[in-house]
Amino acid sequence: MSNLADTIEQWILRQISHQQDEIVILRRNEMAETLDCAPSQISYVLSTRFTLERGFIVESRRGSGGFVRIARIPVQTIVFQDAAQQIDEDLSLEEVKAIVVRLKNHNLMTNREAALIYKCFAFLYERLEPRERVPLLRSLLMTLADQNE
Repeated sequence: MSNLADTIEQWILRQISHQQDEIVILRRNEMAETLDCAPSQISYVLSTRFTLERGFIVESRRGSGGFVRIARIPVQTIVFQDAAQQIDEDLSLEEVKAIVVRLKNHNLMTNREAALIYKCFAFLYERLEPRERVPLLRSLLMTLADQNE
């Protein structure tokens, strides 16, 4: 028999799966009534099981007009965001290449995409100062993230 947190999580996941865009807006008190639990138990499940690391964004507003909006984020987007955040002015071209290789090895880009993106990165390293190239490198990675959804 599952515990209450598991039941709440499964109920929320079912609600999300019924939405085409994988975004659901719920009311905490109504969920608590439906699931016969306290609103604080809903809050606990939201804060521990619907995290960014697990691929969710949760927006919550309390009060009489309050709601909880839960959106599922594709895991590959999170991985690309993490890779983009690793790029800073001190990162060497070899370290950037290692990021590209890691993404390719995890099947988040093809060999062809990896070769093209690495060539672009190498070109930017040759032609631009670090403060100018960092936003471009990050933008290129996030463009790939958008294309992989």
